[in-house]
Amino acid sequence: MSRLDVRKTYKLYIGGKFPRSESGRSYEVVSATGEFLANAAMGSRKDVRDAVVAARGALAGWSGTTAYNRGQVLYRVAEVLEGRRAQFALEVASSEGLSARAANAVVDAAIDRVVWYAGWTDKIAQVLGNLNPVAGPFFNVSAPEPTGVVGILAPQSSSLLGLVSVIAPVIASGNTAVVVTSASRPLPAVTLSEVLATSDVPGGVVNIITAQTAEVATWLAAHRDVNAIDLTGVAGADGVDWAALEAEAAGNLKRVHRPTLLDGVPVEPDWTADPGLTRIRAFVETKTVWHPKGL
Repeated sequence: MSRLDVRKTYKLYIGGKFPRSESGRSYEVVSATGEFLANAAMGSRKDVRDAVVAARGALAGWSGTTAYNRGQVLYRVAEVLEGRRAQFALEVASSEGLSARAANAVVDAAIDRVVWYAGWTDKIAQVLGNLNPVAGPFFNVSAPEPTGVVGILAPQSSSLLGLVSVIAPVIASGNTAVVVTSASRPLPAVTLSEVLATSDVPGGVVNIITAQTAEVATWLAAHRDVNAIDLTGVAGADGVDWAALEAEAAGNLKRVHRPTLLDGVPVEPDWTADPGLTRIRAFVETKTVWHPKGL
């Protein structure tokens, strides 16, 4: 007898769980050639609020974890990504309209990017911190600390490499994240959430919401319990004014990572380039401590 396939239900990822959208809505996701792929949950304002609550609840534990341990967790994410490489390649190929060879190269680059940031977790303090010379019998030490809860508008075009390139630096330095996925290419992000759920990443550290960017971006930018926001995903997003989002973010003095601009128009950066420390530096604060020297 023939059997019916068990069709996947694409849900949100909030607090380590996979809820349906509070709104009960969903929307069709199609391939680069216009073929139906799936129905994705349509995240709402309430979902954003729930995700921020989860991220705030996870912040103390994650930021308090040793940098070495955060690196181990990120490396575990890369291991599980590698194990599901074939699935990611299929989703990237259908979402971005790439050949199988090109999609495999994207997946390889995404895995390598996670490993790269995993290696940086216990080196951030040495590179971005400093022992400052002062005129007096004191030690003066500046050390980077996580900013807190970071809202991320994920890239619209680069459904996997761009996605991990904005998430990994945020959590590598001890922040927690609320991620709004690409509106038209959300499937690799949903699969990534399944990887995170099985990779020792504590629930709430990364929360992933599939939604129309224009609908929820304002609520994320204006939320008073979000400490920073990455506006990379405004490039190519319909109906999104990044300057208006930056103005909303000013309500509680959020750090704002602006999108890459070309002649004043947001564009996606080259995700294959060396990422450097720009995105890590964007979401850390510098704490300076004075300590008297002993005799």
